[in-house]
Amino acid sequence: MKLGIVIPCYNEEEVVSETSNRLQTLLDSMVENGDISNESFICFVDDGSTDGTWRKIEELQEKNAYIKGIKLSRNFGHQNALISGLMQLKNDAEALISMDADLQDDISLIQSFVEKYKEEYDIVYGVREDRSADSKFKRDTAGFFYKLQRFMGIETIQNHADYRLLSRKALHALSEFTEINLFLRGIVPMLGFRSCSVFYTRKERFSGVTKYPLGKMLRFALDGIASFSIRPLRFITVVGFILFLLSLAGIVWVMVEKFILGNTVQGWASTMVTIYFIGGIQVMSLGVIGEYVGRTFEQSKGRPRYIIDKEI
Repeated sequence: MKLGIVIPCYNEEEVVSETSNRLQTLLDSMVENGDISNESFICFVDDGSTDGTWRKIEELQEKNAYIKGIKLSRNFGHQNALISGLMQLKNDAEALISMDADLQDDISLIQSFVEKYKEEYDIVYGVREDRSADSKFKRDTAGFFYKLQRFMGIETIQNHADYRLLSRKALHALSEFTEINLFLRGIVPMLGFRSCSVFYTRKERFSGVTKYPLGKMLRFALDGIASFSIRPLRFITVVGFILFLLSLAGIVWVMVEKFILGNTVQGWASTMVTIYFIGGIQVMSLGVIGEYVGRTFEQSKGRPRYIIDKEI
């Protein structure tokens, strides 16, 4: 079995060498045991890094027969970097595994992925059974996000990020999805092929800093529901939501003025509350509609999801 591992990278200069070394050791062992072919490979996808990530990848490729590299022309975002590697290499291996470069995902799980593939599973999900490495805030917000997705009718695997195996058949099916605004965690379950999950405990990041601070996580969460971001229209949505909250605060204030302090003008309270409440709802609704109109506009332009600068 020829296996490929695709790893998107953005400013991961501090960790790519360690990631490469650990994966090389694992692949050597699997080749020796006859689990995979010696033609298997690791491909780092540089998503427009501004540090020395690409230089490190070139150095690794010169020394290590397992290593491939793809350099995107600029930063296209994690999901686009990931799909670029999967699509470029879908015919080069029997199955591809995607994972992050930070070594938080347990690489020993790759052995289990391969075993499940040999049991004729086309999709194997790596699912976190323990989120103790995350902060309480991140655990709570992640739990809320999964509940919200289910409420919105979006099929995803809870506590699964982008650590998964896809067979060649699944990869070719994935290539049929041409939308510009990608949310792979929602798209992959739509493929419908035979799938299963294997569980692991996520570790602390090996080195460097997270590339998903709070702002990016919030945007990614909204992308998972509405498919991606149109910043001006999203701003309208936020403004509408703020107005809605202010209208609720206005309701409380009017109630206090009327029933506790007695400082009211006849008819003023109901008029002002109605104006603010309806106005907030209208602006928020226009923002939500605008999110979808904007995504339709982006898709209609047919621009490429990524542009490759170099391949090694």
